[in-house]
Amino acid sequence: MAWILLIFAGALEIVWAYYMKQSGGFTKLVPSAITIVTMIASFLLLSFSMRTLPLGTAYAVWTGIGAIGAFLVGAWVLDEQVSALRMLAAVLIVSGLALMKLSSAD
Repeated sequence: MAWILLIFAGALEIVWAYYMKQSGGFTKLVPSAITIVTMIASFLLLSFSMRTLPLGTAYAVWTGIGAIGAFLVGAWVLDEQVSALRMLAAVLIVSGLALMKLSSAD
């Protein structure tokens, strides 16, 4: 169950990162509100997952999901640049996440 909560926490991190970008530095009400609500929900789910998962594993996976998700949303939704080096970086992050999951006893 902790892994499921952690995956949802990571997904919410992607949502709040996207809406933070859309908020224009917290000058637009709706994107700002979505950012704050999803941030709180993401942190809560992360904290619940940390009841059983090791700190380093939970935090690394949470930030990794957010980083990869934000990279993909930036590329697909916001038309941000995708280079071979950025793709390699994304592959390395995903590899690290897989290794964290494989090394975890939970």
